[in-house]
Amino acid sequence: MKIKEIIAALERIAPLPLQESYDNAGLQCGLTEADVSGALLCLDVTEAVLQEAIDLGCNLVISHHPLLFHGLKQVSDSTIVERCLRMAIQNDICLYAAHTNLDNAEDGVNYKIAEKLGLIDVQALSPSGILGYLPEKENSLAFLQRVKQAFSVEALQHNQLLERPVYSVAICGGAGDFMLSDAIKADADAFITGEMHYHTWFGHEQQIQIAVLGHYESEQFTSEIFRSVLEQTAPFLPVYDTTVCTNPIHIL
Repeated sequence: MKIKEIIAALERIAPLPLQESYDNAGLQCGLTEADVSGALLCLDVTEAVLQEAIDLGCNLVISHHPLLFHGLKQVSDSTIVERCLRMAIQNDICLYAAHTNLDNAEDGVNYKIAEKLGLIDVQALSPSGILGYLPEKENSLAFLQRVKQAFSVEALQHNQLLERPVYSVAICGGAGDFMLSDAIKADADAFITGEMHYHTWFGHEQQIQIAVLGHYESEQFTSEIFRSVLEQTAPFLPVYDTTVCTNPIHIL
């Protein structure tokens, strides 16, 4: 099977026109006419991830975050992006990213978060966020414990505990604090995201329960979406989830 056939399958579930204007999803480098030898799935492209692809004999790396966000004026070894690009090209590895197009897709990243939380009756709140419901109402502490356990986070950031039960939950993975106002307008009891600016936290006490997972943590299950597409498209293709934790943030 050609790499371009794998890409076509990915773009059927996450068409490139769905990406935000600032994004650079899609093909990052490589020749798509090549036969695919194996695919490595990851959140971020790093040198360690590429070395893993080489060791596994994979000539396709599918990531959520694009390696190339901005134009390069040189390709040397002074930055991680330049080193990764050189490494991929030197080893004939094709890099492909499904980013905000997958965030905005039906059954995309936010729907995967909802699935992990066991939400039901999930619906689109906007192209960038969704709204779902818990099977039963929960007190705020039980809800936050549910979130922490589902995503195995070491530390879950949250605001003041809500004094009313949590039932409706709005979700925007990654850096999603721009969706907080939409969640409030939708009368959501809780809002889950990966990152939130400090000043955005203020003024919402007893208005909505905020839970911030961490960017990496909120998107850690994205590879499951990639895997499901590849299993349907190329059931005999060797597909691997990276064993490299690319989260640059450590908690002491």
